[in-house]
Amino acid sequence: MLQFSKFQIAGVAFIVFLGALFALPNLLSEDARESLPGFLPKGTINLGLDLQGGSHLLLSVDTEKVIDDRMKALLGDVRRELRPNRAANRERVSIESISYDEEENVISLLIADPADAEEAEERLRSLTRGGVGGALGLGIRAYSLSADGQRFEIAMTPEAERFYADGAVRDSIEVIRRRIDPAGNKEVLIAPQGVDRIVVQVPGDNDPEALKALIDVEGQLSFHRHDPTVSLADAQAGLLPPGRMYLPFVEGEGSGRPGLVLYEDPEITSDMVVDATAGLNSDGIGFQINFEFDNRGARRFGEYTRNNIGAVFAIVLDGEIISAPTIQSAITQGQGRITGNFSAQEADNIALLIRSGALPAQLQTIEQRSVGAQLGQDSVEAGAKALVIGFAAVILYMIISYGRFGVYADFALIANVILIAGILSLLGSTLTLPGIAGIVLTIGMAVDANVLIFERIREEIIGGKSPIKAAETGYDKARSAIIDANITTFLAALIMFQLGAGPVRGFAITLAVGVVTSVFTAYVLTRLFAGGYLLAKRPQEIKL
Repeated sequence: MLQFSKFQIAGVAFIVFLGALFALPNLLSEDARESLPGFLPKGTINLGLDLQGGSHLLLSVDTEKVIDDRMKALLGDVRRELRPNRAANRERVSIESISYDEEENVISLLIADPADAEEAEERLRSLTRGGVGGALGLGIRAYSLSADGQRFEIAMTPEAERFYADGAVRDSIEVIRRRIDPAGNKEVLIAPQGVDRIVVQVPGDNDPEALKALIDVEGQLSFHRHDPTVSLADAQAGLLPPGRMYLPFVEGEGSGRPGLVLYEDPEITSDMVVDATAGLNSDGIGFQINFEFDNRGARRFGEYTRNNIGAVFAIVLDGEIISAPTIQSAITQGQGRITGNFSAQEADNIALLIRSGALPAQLQTIEQRSVGAQLGQDSVEAGAKALVIGFAAVILYMIISYGRFGVYADFALIANVILIAGILSLLGSTLTLPGIAGIVLTIGMAVDANVLIFERIREEIIGGKSPIKAAETGYDKARSAIIDANITTFLAALIMFQLGAGPVRGFAITLAVGVVTSVFTAYVLTRLFAGGYLLAKRPQEIKL
């Protein structure tokens, strides 16, 4: 129990050394960090908005556009529903006129033949019968249908409008979070305000313009067929057949090339892409974006590339062509790549946009500003002073109460703080007051574990056992209690991380990291010190 091999000692020392190495940049100035060799870590713990300030954005979500898009999609469904369907043995229902009122969100249509009115009503009611929200999607009626002879009107219900608007805000918050905090450890604040507004606060980011640029990109990725039958002159003059569009190449990618005429309906959309990463081109020059489809996208991508070898397949991001490769062979593995003259930053940004998904609605920036720390410098200094005094008091108490073993516990406590700082620096975590509270809590837990062990050893010595045997029994008997207590705390931290946001997640991260490091330092490091002393000196008695 107390014996450590040379390999184990080297492993423990290496772990503490790594923690110190990753924690070191926090003690250096920015210039000193930049001057470090490239192989050394340079990441630091970021301070939260309450400690150092950051960027503040107030965004407005265009929920009306979301409802408008759904009504236009319904308009297309209505046209298809009234077409003939041989499989279902249904004839065409002729439409004399159909229109969509964008202000009222109402679709109006007039059936040409009075004899088809009943059939048309049956099909339209079947199309609009479904609901949204609630169990099985039937909690809220989505559309209302009114009939007057051959004339029909379809409108979205007010309840459905509110449901889709709320959903657009919720989905926008999630997309924004994935874009600016993909790891979930920066303690950004992203919260709804009112009906259609979102507040974004990012600590340590003093460039709200760059933040806004990252958020505002819609991230709509789609793959389109090229139509070579339309001349570029006609396309540039706006003379396009129905269902076609003319799009330019993104700046830099086209190298002066004119745009392409594409079919408006995409073959594949961004919701079929499950992952995207940046990487080097195959020739080692420049960067590319590697992407992976879900099963639906992989099947559609494979079928299209198999049937269109030699054709141009355009990849479009937010209305611009980022790549237009010629299909060389069928691609059936569900993976692909976007090549081009991308820099490392451009490739990373595009991959991030694809991973995070498209914004469900357009966002408008109402307010943007850099904010200062919410706590005054005096308050921060007072808190730091209180932390130092409390830490020193704990160290002194352990020495007075447990003598030599208390010194070992203090060394382990210092190593614990170093490891926490190193891991948080490695993760690039943001530290706020709740995070500091999590660190203080884990320090107390580490001391508590040492107290539990030492008290158990003291009981064994009182019972007549030798110091070595008492120490072995003490560590062995205390192990289960320490592990059980820390596992439950770790699980609580995981739950807080999954369900919480902002400062709650920050507290959960520091608590979870502290649980792991405190178990390591309290049970392994102090045992290494105590065991080394006892086995080397073999004292007849120890003071505890």
